[in-house]
Amino acid sequence: MTAAVLAALLAVGGAAGCSSKAKTGDEGGKEGAGGVKAGPGVTDKKITLGALTDMTGVYATLGKSVTQAEQLWVKQTNAEGGICGRDLELKVRDHGYDPQRALATYTELEPEVLGFSEFIGSPFVASLKQRIDGQDKALVIPQAWSASLLGSPYIRVLGTTYDIETINAIDFLMKEKGLKKGDKLGHVYFEGDYGENALAGSQHMAKETGLKIVEQKIKPTDNDMSAQVSALKKAGVKAIVISAGPRQAASLVGVAAATGLKVPVIGNNSAYAPQLLATEAGPALEAMYYVATPALPIGDKAEGPAKLAADYAKAYPKDPLDNGVVAGWTAAAAFGEALKRACADKDLTREGVDKALLTMNDFESGFGPQNFSDPKQPSSLESVIIKPDKKAKGGSSVVRGSEASEAAASFTRN
Repeated sequence: MTAAVLAALLAVGGAAGCSSKAKTGDEGGKEGAGGVKAGPGVTDKKITLGALTDMTGVYATLGKSVTQAEQLWVKQTNAEGGICGRDLELKVRDHGYDPQRALATYTELEPEVLGFSEFIGSPFVASLKQRIDGQDKALVIPQAWSASLLGSPYIRVLGTTYDIETINAIDFLMKEKGLKKGDKLGHVYFEGDYGENALAGSQHMAKETGLKIVEQKIKPTDNDMSAQVSALKKAGVKAIVISAGPRQAASLVGVAAATGLKVPVIGNNSAYAPQLLATEAGPALEAMYYVATPALPIGDKAEGPAKLAADYAKAYPKDPLDNGVVAGWTAAAAFGEALKRACADKDLTREGVDKALLTMNDFESGFGPQNFSDPKQPSSLESVIIKPDKKAKGGSSVVRGSEASEAAASFTRN
């Protein structure tokens, strides 16, 4: 379901949001403990944030990691005394990557929280953008990287958007994997905001470099990529980009290897989970798959990833490490820094937190610098290229460090 169709449901959801908002009290903020103004989700003793995740749908493995990493950050922050003299609470709801459930869970939690440190699903966040900007004004840091989310003072993309990420990914294919001008490049992508924004990146690179894009649009419910591989093989593609989920990536790479289409494949950050290495597609993934991601992977030896990997393994010893851990922890940490700055300004209203985020032009959580000062831009133009690696902690290792390609730095949207 597209964002446009989802938006049509908001006539019902918006009414529910309006009626429940009256229960939260003065939206302008009343002075509370420490002389700090407080809005929805904030009391003298507690700050409540929301997490809208996917524990049972197409991104279930990543959703679990993202959410548990945020819960770890909350636990660590509270152990250190909280923020602004208040403990933090994370209210979690699973929408299962279902559009109606995403709308319902947002409508349920919005009056109860200061903002959302997690919201999985570009189409769902995009469908709520008008309501968030015009009515709710709660800060949302989504686990979604569509450029359609840019321009909002309240929905702030952490890391590169999918178009920029795809540009960096194709730059890698051309510089290091033999893709050249005039070659055919396959692009398998989800219908909707995520896939179509990634496609804009490959189309831009086609114009800049003379590549020819062979498109294959799929639905999130499509798990067998045999037909897509057959079409791409027949077209004679020299490489493939996949902008979908981990299941689709595993099927694509596995089928391609089995049928003799042994070309490099690169996915957006949402298109890999290390659990795939235990499937039949594991050897093919290690041999021919790469992933563009906004941050260093959890298995990197740098101080930030190393500490987070150790802390997460201690907190969740039975669960695997993956890059959802990095995504969740960095999002929570960025939200936390905005809370600290808002506290210093004695303003923990939604407006106060949004203003505080705008001052974060040099935020560094140990996984790469982020600049939140311009709502019209993602917080970074840089991507790290990783590859599946069953011997590495977290199931991936770095192939190319964090950098923004020349094409990404000069890219402008229509």
